[in-house]
Amino acid sequence: MTVPTSGDAHVELLLGAYVLGALTAEEDRQVTAHLDVCERCRTVFLELSDTPALLSLATAADLAEGLEGLEGALRHDESGGPARG
Repeated sequence: MTVPTSGDAHVELLLGAYVLGALTAEEDRQVTAHLDVCERCRTVFLELSDTPALLSLATAADLAEGLEGLEGALRHDESGGPARG
């Protein structure tokens, strides 16, 4: 992955990896620096920042059930019925 370097570039696409600690040290440093000056990306980061804690609460059964429920909701929505939320 590379961190955008232009003045108008934002790092939203890297924020998922950032909150999970999956960036290289250099990418992490660059994203941190960007968040210091960009309110837009900082807002997205704050929305994602609880993700690791929430993921740690899920069991394998929770994840399997969640995927099955999502697939069912998508099939139901595609058939014209209401999607579950």
